[in-house]
Amino acid sequence: MRLILFLTVLAALSFSFPVFAADDGHGHAEESHVEDQHEEAEHEEHGEDHEEAGHKESDHAEEKHEEADHEEHGDSHEDHAKESDGHEEHETGHEDHDGEEEGHDDHKEEGGHGDHDEHGEESGAVNLSPESLKEAGILVEPLTLQNLEGEVKAPGEVHLNSYLSSKVTPRIEAQIVARHAKLGDMVKKGQPLVTLSSVEMAEAVGELLVAHKEWERVKQLGSAAVSARRYNEAKVADEQALSKAVAYGMTEIQLKELHEKGTSGNPGEFQLVASQEGTIVSDEFIEGELIEPGRVLFDIVNESVLWVESRLSPEKAKEVEVDVPARIHIPGNGWLQGKVVQKHHLLDEETRTIGVRIEVDNEEDRLHPGMYVDTRIQTGDEQKYLAVPTASVLRSPDGDWVVFVEKKPGEFQPQEVKTQHTVEDYTVIDGLPEGTRVVTEGAFFVQSELAKSGFEVHNH
Repeated sequence: MRLILFLTVLAALSFSFPVFAADDGHGHAEESHVEDQHEEAEHEEHGEDHEEAGHKESDHAEEKHEEADHEEHGDSHEDHAKESDGHEEHETGHEDHDGEEEGHDDHKEEGGHGDHDEHGEESGAVNLSPESLKEAGILVEPLTLQNLEGEVKAPGEVHLNSYLSSKVTPRIEAQIVARHAKLGDMVKKGQPLVTLSSVEMAEAVGELLVAHKEWERVKQLGSAAVSARRYNEAKVADEQALSKAVAYGMTEIQLKELHEKGTSGNPGEFQLVASQEGTIVSDEFIEGELIEPGRVLFDIVNESVLWVESRLSPEKAKEVEVDVPARIHIPGNGWLQGKVVQKHHLLDEETRTIGVRIEVDNEEDRLHPGMYVDTRIQTGDEQKYLAVPTASVLRSPDGDWVVFVEKKPGEFQPQEVKTQHTVEDYTVIDGLPEGTRVVTEGAFFVQSELAKSGFEVHNH
């Protein structure tokens, strides 16, 4: 056992000896080589550690990169989702807009020209001030039935109605003391117009007072106390004196005051009064003027009813009968209804025409004596239509015929109508009820003002 141990130690020593002997030569190199190998081994181990660390760091970086990519991808997904939502909303808005346009188109198709409601409500209206209406000559009248068939057309002139006119004149020579009415005044029957003073009236008043007192005394005595002749003479004298005063121009009221109060002041003063109700159309005199009997001081006319003298050729006059309807057109002021009341039998030597007198109601004071008008006199069977002047029917931008309806004073709206036929300067229309107030003159001006306001005349 000891031998084995000894041999082992010896072998170990013999093995180590050449190593130590080589220190001076190759031993150092070998040692360096060993150290280099050791360093390489450590370096390899270290490198492996570095590689492992690098792999770990790379893996970690890749993980971070993947996480960052994932976050960015997620953000982009979110952004993309938002963009997608926005795009969907945009597309939805487009669809809604398309739906609105389709609805609008449907509305156009449903509410268009052909399918509008029966009342024909309009999309636009125009408002005009009273000043504009007057300056433009706008005339608004209700729709009425017009007789357009079997009419004869002729010019005419407005005259006073002689049956409703009177003149105020003195019956004796007198002087004008005072005026109580003037041109244009509306007067009533019995209203004092002028005070006159006359010597003849003073004499007549004196005679009347004397005769009246004598008659009163004889009446008190009675027919038994006086003779029949004296009784009759007193009565006749009183009546003659009274008639003379009345003939000179004294009224019953003035006579009554004279008998009750007697004379006071100038007995020759008296008043001329209006013999009818009407308008004073002339008063050519001045105060203090001395006037002769028969001098016209006032003309009083009642213009509620006037005459229109229409001049017809003898051939056309034969077609006209008394009491037939007639129409009067006032330039710039519409139409009035009348009737034929008289036909002249004599031919005018200058114009070679026959006069036809038309009586016209003038309560609205639209006619005045001396005006020239156009007349339409019925000659055939009566055929009435709802018609308006042709100039008041206009074309709208979409080609329809329209008239302007007055919704309220100063407000006008275009209304579509159908035209039937035209007779001279009148057009028969359909689509509006009788009595509707429409523009009969100045329609083009109203349409122009509507266009300026920004509305188109669709007239559906």
